[in-house]
This record gives sequence, structure tokens and C-alpha cells, in this order.
Amino acid sequence: MEAKFINPVLTSMITVISTMAQIQPKPGKPVLKTDDVARGVVTGIIAMQGERARGSLAISFPKAVILDLARRILSEERSDVDEVTCDLTGEITNMVMGGAKAIFAEAGYDFGMEQPDVLSGPDHLVEHSVLGPKILLPFLTESGEFYVEICFEQ
Repeated sequence: MEAKFINPVLTSMITVISTMAQIQPKPGKPVLKTDDVARGVVTGIIAMQGERARGSLAISFPKAVILDLARRILSEERSDVDEVTCDLTGEITNMVMGGAKAIFAEAGYDFGMEQPDVLSGPDHLVEHSVLGPKILLPFLTESGEFYVEICFEQ
């Protein structure tokens, strides 16, 4: 997968988390993901449909990370993944896609926006809306790693 499809998401992810949670997530090395198992306990997934490209974006948070983000963003202490943390996951996914969409548009890729789906539970599956290679981008925070998946149709 080309950097032109990864970099807008990476940039938007860092902007959203650093702005909303006042922390600086550190991106790790992207790897090819070969299965559909989520790397977190709650995942937001959103389709990207355009004339020149189609893909999907998923963001998976382990429990410790989403609880820390809820504390920082919502000023609420949560003890478990619940409706509030699931809603927050969907909002973060939506904001990241919105930021990436603007960057993609500058490069001539216009994508329609849909509402993200949110999945939760241990070992849930992340099924992208297109067939293609799945790139897994880890991000490190003080509370642990979270993961962004990007999949574009070949």
C-alpha cells in the first residue's frame, strides 16, 4: 500500500488524539495484518467510498487505552468498556476520518463519509468493507498501544 493512503490517516490520528486528549501518540512501524482479529476490545470502523479509491479505516483500543482516553477527553473515570467508551470510540473514528478526508481531498481523492460502526468484546473480528491488503499501524501512549488498520481495494 502506498504512503499516500497511510500518511493522511497517520497525521489525522496524531492530531485528533493530541488535541482531544492532550497526549502525543507515537506511531510505530506499519505491518501487514494477515488476520481479522481486533487488537483491542473496542473498535470503530468506517468505510471510505470514492470514485478513484475505496477503502476502510478501523481504530482498535485496548481497555486501558480507551479508559485513559475517556478520562482525558470526557473527564470521566470509567471502570470498563461500556456505552460511553463505545460512543467515544465512534467519535474518535469519525474525527480521524474527517481529518484524513480533508488531506485526501487535497491529493484529489474525495471520499464520502458514513457513520462508523463500533464493535466490542475480546477477540472480535474487524471485517473491512473492501478486499485488499490491511496495514496495521500501532501507536504508543502512556497507557499502552492502540492500533489503526487501513485497507484499500487493489
